[in-house]
Amino acid sequence: MIALLQRVSEASVLVNGNPANEGCEGEVTGRIGTGILALVAVEKGDTETQADRLLQRMLAYRMFEDDTGRMNLDLLQAGGQLLLVSQFTLAADTNRGNRPSFTPAAEPSEGRRLFDYLLEAARRELGEVPSGRFGAYMKVSLVNDGPVTFRLRVPPPVGAKS
Repeated sequence: MIALLQRVSEASVLVNGNPANEGCEGEVTGRIGTGILALVAVEKGDTETQADRLLQRMLAYRMFEDDTGRMNLDLLQAGGQLLLVSQFTLAADTNRGNRPSFTPAAEPSEGRRLFDYLLEAARRELGEVPSGRFGAYMKVSLVNDGPVTFRLRVPPPVGAKS
C-alpha cells in the first residue's frame, strides 16, 4: 500500500459525480483542520497486514514541529486530525512512455475492501476519521503546511500475485 502524506493546516474533500460539470454541486464528505491528508493506493497483493503496517507508520510518522522547530512530533502528539482519500493513481507504473500503466494497482473490489479496512482501523485508533468516497470523482482542497509531503510504501509480500 502507498500513502502520500501531506501536512495540512486544513483540508477537505468534495465528492462530485460529474468531472465535466464545473458548476455541479457536490457533497463535502470530509474536512479537517491541522493534520494529515493521506492519499492512499492499494497495490496488487496487498493484504490487511500492509494496511495495518501503513496505518501504524502514518500515525507514528514524525512530521510536526516541536517547540524547537524540529519535526519530532507525530499526528497524535501534535493533536492533529487524519483525512483519508483513496487515489489508485499513486500505484501507477510511470517508468516507460508518456502514459501511466495501472497494472500494479489492485482490482477495484479489492482496493475498496482494503481501503475500507484501513479506514475502519484508523477510526478504531482515532475515533472520527473523515474520508473521501472510494471510486468517486473528488475535488480535494488543502493548505499544505510547510509544504511537507512524504510518500510511504508498505510493499506487498514477496511472491504476491501481481
